Amino acid sequence: QVQLVESGGGLVQVGGSLRLSCAASGFSLDHYGIGWFRQAPGKEREEVSCIRSSDGSTHYADSVKGRFTISRDIARNTVYLQMNSTKPEDTAVYYCAAELIRSIVVVTSPCGDFGSWGQGTQVTVSS
Repeated sequence: QVQLVESGGGLVQVGGSLRLSCAASGFSLDHYGIGWFRQAPGKEREEVSCIRSSDGSTHYADSVKGRFTISRDIARNTVYLQMNSTKPEDTAVYYCAAELIRSIVVVTSPCGDFGSWGQGTQVTVSS
């Protein structure tokens, strides 16, 4: 059974840092793409960053490039998102997702089609 459990969200001031974690089970991170997505109120779910299964390369949305860093620990089967220099527009629910189709919600990204989701963690950037 595929499971993704996020942690690390919360309230941060503008310019601050936050680190999100996602513990995966039921599959191996080195065989499937993994990524972080976010959804703000009234907006569609969008890709923030992802890691390709083929070669471990990463992709970042233009809005977070240079500020966020995605990484994975294969031994711990965990993926991280380091968020630096945060902005109010980063406020959203952040979801960890895997390149496995287990949901009717499927989002296509440069790393593949993502259809397995965690429960989400709220990130609020206050000014």
